[in-house]
Amino acid sequence: MAETDLTTYLEANPRMMGVLFTMLLLLSQTGNAAGAVAASCYGP
Repeated sequence: MAETDLTTYLEANPRMMGVLFTMLLLLSQTGNAAGAVAASCYGP
């Protein structure tokens, strides 16, 4: 049921598809950047 609600919402607001895609892209990049920072910090 929630999937059809989301599909209906995105059909009514097609611009939100781009917003959701951009958020997904930024979140995936943030995870990679956090992993790179954690891997480069050498502890005592």
